[in-house]
Order: sequence, then C-alpha cells, then structure tokens
Amino acid sequence: MMPHTQKVLGLQVDEETRCVHWHSEIDRIAIKFYCCGLYYACFECHEATGCGKAAVWPKERFDEKAVLCGSCGHQLAIQEYLECASVCPSCNSRFNPGCSLHKHLYFA
Repeated sequence: MMPHTQKVLGLQVDEETRCVHWHSEIDRIAIKFYCCGLYYACFECHEATGCGKAAVWPKERFDEKAVLCGSCGHQLAIQEYLECASVCPSCNSRFNPGCSLHKHLYFA
C-alpha cells in the first residue's frame, strides 16, 4: 500500500517513489518538476517520460512545496528540503544525501 496519495511518474516507481534509476533503501523522495508541475521519481525518469521541457525551480519560488517524502507523503517546500539534512521533518525517514549532488538538475 502506498503511504501517500500523490501520483509519482517514472519508470518502475515503487510505493516509496524509488525507480529503476534510484532504488536503495534511502531513495525515497520525488520531485515536482517546475516545467510541468508533476512529480517524478528522478530526473532520468522525467527525461524518459516527461514533458521534454525540463526547467529548474527559480530561487524566488523555493517556498513552494515540490519534494515528496515517499515514506509518509509529507510535501516539503524546496527550502525546507535543502535545509533538512537528508531527514524527513515529518517522519524522520532518511533521504539519500547523495541527492545533493544533483540539486542543480531541479533547483536554481
């Protein structure tokens, strides 16, 4: 059973938002893409099945909810996600700290 009600798109997405590209225990976030407003499991999934117009969130919109915890369904504002030290502020599930290496693909 999915712990959240958000639709998360991508390739072989499981109930905690893991996909064919990122599927370790701590890979449990999905990102709402600025360009299309839809949640995807990762950038590669958006490239494969998304709108074809990838665009990053501008800094002035970092107060908007665009990160989904796949464990509890909590939606984090971008700034909240960037400051959460790879831990969900709602359920304390760990996020993959390596995601910070890819933040430029999602956020300005």
